[in-house]
Amino acid sequence: MKKNIILTGDRPTGPLHLGHYRGSLVKRVELQDECEQFVMIADVQALTDNYEHPEKVRHNILEVLLDYLAVGIDPQKSTILVQSLVPQLFELTVYYLNLVTVNRALRNPTVKTEIKQKGYGDSTPLGFVAYPVSQAADITAFKATLVPVGEDQLPMIEQANEIVRTFNRLYNVDVLVEAQAVLTKTQRLPGTDGKTKMGKSLGNAIYLSDSADVLAKKVMNMYTDPDHIHVADPGKVEGNMVFTYLDVFDLQHDEVAELKEHYKRGGLGDVVIKKRLIEVLDELLDPMRKKRAEFANDKAALMGILHAGSARAREIAAQTLAQVRAAMKLDY
Repeated sequence: MKKNIILTGDRPTGPLHLGHYRGSLVKRVELQDECEQFVMIADVQALTDNYEHPEKVRHNILEVLLDYLAVGIDPQKSTILVQSLVPQLFELTVYYLNLVTVNRALRNPTVKTEIKQKGYGDSTPLGFVAYPVSQAADITAFKATLVPVGEDQLPMIEQANEIVRTFNRLYNVDVLVEAQAVLTKTQRLPGTDGKTKMGKSLGNAIYLSDSADVLAKKVMNMYTDPDHIHVADPGKVEGNMVFTYLDVFDLQHDEVAELKEHYKRGGLGDVVIKKRLIEVLDELLDPMRKKRAEFANDKAALMGILHAGSARAREIAAQTLAQVRAAMKLDY
């Protein structure tokens, strides 16, 4: 019997990129052989800041699923579900909302940062403020013990565990389970333009589904050292996105170290290192492209994966919900 239960997932606001791959996708492929894993496509959460564009969320559900399959997440090993197809999650969310004050929700560092980034101000949707409570429902519905996240998501796990402790103490039960955050080894991958965050809206992401031509164009436009004008000029490797990506994806670490030294003393052009990065990333992405193309031809099979996974998720979540309702004297 597998020891730990994993809950992980993504918001379907666009295809997945290299940051996702090095972040949690690789970890999910590893964990699916060791743990019982639930991978959720969080379409309802995506609507908290895309409520005016539901067609965008709907379209990207299959795009995200294709990325999952392309990297090696196996629906025979991992339960892949769609959030909106598991109504038990939303009933749990309503119950949990009574356990969190408005001030506590607004103090969540991740929420505060995202509200500022999006420029919501007084127009912040209530659903956006409350989405950490929804995430707590997602985690606890499956009694997840491990949740792979980046550092920016740690406050979400903390708040979920607060809800678990409050619920169990308030109703004198041991129904809900606390989850442990599993930090990914690779820090956040910067965008191709050198900005800290990589994202579709910023136009600085390399997607797992990018063709070879698109990949090459994006790499050739990557931010390097603006002062490295001539090949003979000494260049800086710090903040140079080509070297940042080579450090992460090029397995020939000694050769990358030599390239860095050459670049710093001068005599190595940007085009040379960019072509190397193109080769490295193309070797990584090409098998994914081929696998993605195979699955993309059968939409019915893709929907079958989602419906089967969501059906199993409903069964598990219903068991937790029944326990929660009993603890709250709602088991009429």
